[in-house]
Amino acid sequence: MRMEKGRYGLPTVIAMIVGIVIGSGIFFKSDNILLATGGNVPLGVAVFLLGGIGIVFGGLCLGELAARTDRPGGVIAYAEDLAGPPAAAVFGWFQVFVYLPAIITVVSSAVGVYACQLFGWGRSLEENGIFLLQMGIGMAFVLLCYTVNSLSARLGGWFQNAAALCKLVPLLVVGVCGLLFGRPEPVFGMGRVTSEGAGWITAIAPIAFSFDGWTVSASISSEVRRAKRNVPLALVIAPACILLLYILYFAGISHYLGPETVMAGGDGHVELAAVRLLGPGGGKVLLTFVLVSVMGTVNGLVLGSIRLPYALALRGLLPGSRILSREHPRLKMPLAAAGLALAVYAVWSGFHILAVRLRLLPNSDVSEVAVGLSYALYLALYGQVFRLYRRGAVKGILRGGVVPLLAASGGLLILSGTAHHRVFWPYAALCVLLMAFAALYAKKGTRRGSPGSK
Repeated sequence: MRMEKGRYGLPTVIAMIVGIVIGSGIFFKSDNILLATGGNVPLGVAVFLLGGIGIVFGGLCLGELAARTDRPGGVIAYAEDLAGPPAAAVFGWFQVFVYLPAIITVVSSAVGVYACQLFGWGRSLEENGIFLLQMGIGMAFVLLCYTVNSLSARLGGWFQNAAALCKLVPLLVVGVCGLLFGRPEPVFGMGRVTSEGAGWITAIAPIAFSFDGWTVSASISSEVRRAKRNVPLALVIAPACILLLYILYFAGISHYLGPETVMAGGDGHVELAAVRLLGPGGGKVLLTFVLVSVMGTVNGLVLGSIRLPYALALRGLLPGSRILSREHPRLKMPLAAAGLALAVYAVWSGFHILAVRLRLLPNSDVSEVAVGLSYALYLALYGQVFRLYRRGAVKGILRGGVVPLLAASGGLLILSGTAHHRVFWPYAALCVLLMAFAALYAKKGTRRGSPGSK
């Protein structure tokens, strides 16, 4: 798939980042953040700001790398520049087999949650029955996304743009109205750290999930006009705007419902706030915007999950690369790569169902560790910016020294917050084994030649 150069300007890149990042996370992770901080809203806002350090300065680092290559693959291409095909395989296999399918699994389950709330489905079912219904709805939507994006890239892109407009409505309505019409005491005086909030650092994990997706803009840098200026700008402006919107929503809904109600309501607190603010009819309208927002995020993640196996296969870094790198002659889409991504998603959906049914991950899910571990990999890319500065390729101590240092500090904070997760170490050990196998496969492929080359 040969991409057209220079077709995106700065506003489009900013809108693309905002459209993919803002989705389900903030809507069904607010209660997790409050649980981690013991209901302390100011502390939750502070942790949002701490997490934002890793995002904003991490985006600046990737912007420096994005401006130096026009090859497909985003972070895969940057890793390849850093340490050759083995590094590209390590990054790529982690994203294809762990990171993206785990996130799609969790976000698609939120499609089922909000669809059931909107249409009143499953109210007569017991807890496990409702969960399976929600998972079934989410899986059906994911299958639809893979089908639509494989058959018509233009139709999938149209839905992505339409969904992006819907994402801002619930954040602004709940945030502003919650602060205006909430309880009379000041929002920043609410809450106090309780014994349950002693592990407030664990709030970093759901916050990192809420921000996830910001790296996707790096993969389109070769299609951006004046990429050396516009991509770094977009990678700062968009996350900063998202951070402000998230804090507005978090403070607004906490102020309106009260931290205790948000924590007790779980994923249903959004519906409760919508109905209280706007009545049953208006609440349905607002919940529709939330549902479309979540669906748009799933669609954007599916778009990326189709292209990553294809980018690896072009480099000969996956078994069966000759098949996975083929495009359908009429559709101009890599159908085999889409099929692989869908199959891996199905496996992760099975893991998620087992984890929930067996209550293995209370106040968490199968994606949070994957998000945290991704920052361990990003640290190597931040180091690459510093190495480029030492060689004189990146000019100025601010861009080449201070920015990667702050990005690494934020990334380490997110990683340390995730390390408190109860399954972090076995999860990390399995990922290390996968990445070691990826590096070995890449080294063997280098010796025998690239099977995916054309």
